[in-house]
Amino acid sequence: MTDLRVSAFGTSFATPVLAASGTFGYAREMADLTDLSAIGGVVTKGISPKARAGNPAPRICETAAGMINSIGLENVGARAFVTDKLPFLRESGTRVIVNFFGERPDEYAECAAALSGHDGIDALEMNISCPNIKAGGLEYGTDPEVAGRLVEACRKATRLPLLVKLSPNVTDIVALARACVQAGADGLSIINTVSAMAVDARKRRPRIATVFGGLSGPAIKPIALRMVYQVARARLGVPLLGIGGIVSGEDAAEFLLAGATLVQVGTANFADPDAPARVCRELAAFCAETGVARASELTGALDVDEARLPYSPGG
Repeated sequence: MTDLRVSAFGTSFATPVLAASGTFGYAREMADLTDLSAIGGVVTKGISPKARAGNPAPRICETAAGMINSIGLENVGARAFVTDKLPFLRESGTRVIVNFFGERPDEYAECAAALSGHDGIDALEMNISCPNIKAGGLEYGTDPEVAGRLVEACRKATRLPLLVKLSPNVTDIVALARACVQAGADGLSIINTVSAMAVDARKRRPRIATVFGGLSGPAIKPIALRMVYQVARARLGVPLLGIGGIVSGEDAAEFLLAGATLVQVGTANFADPDAPARVCRELAAFCAETGVARASELTGALDVDEARLPYSPGG
């Protein structure tokens, strides 16, 4: 039997496979469709200090090998999450990571503080792909200096392990990752969605009400793998969580080999609510087939001739 157990940021996980934020609700919605205790953990919908209604419809559309969404971070808010959603998660039999965000730096810190001190939350995951109004709407996560200050503020607001979900919409993912780690991040989730749009040629209209949205699914997997590998190669000293187009156990193995300690299954959940548990089973089968006794042995084990790489460890 393959041992799927892994440890990261002081926490043990039964498997390295988690359900990704925004694709698995608050887990209760999936409880009748999958065995929550069979996966490593659940990353909740993004939580903000106050409830949000999200963007107008249409806010999701299918694309070749993926989907675009512009949900607008709809959620119940921190207080309602703690009172109404967390009790179920606490008894779900799996690890719980709460994704959170704010519209301003003080809201990020406020939300981190509001989610701390409650039993049943194993870590927090910062979504820094939100618009920075003061910077003309650019994402907080596109500027390493701004992102670093944001992480530092949240680090002061909580004692929970603090993960940062990195935006791929940058020219240097390693610079962003390094800034977050130096500011106190305990782990990095790589990557969030890729900025994209879709057009209905017959109606001559965008398919998403907000015009632009986030592309996810198998279409972004090669980008995600490249960015995980780049950050892993920079050796920043924190565990990485690989995200982007994982639909099978072998996909998960690829991310582990590239340097991830944990992986998150996202878009696949829309087609198969049992996807994270199925990926766990398939990963175990892959390890058994290839003679891997422990899944943790895969992390960073990619055989690469680095002399052939066209860029430096920090680029």
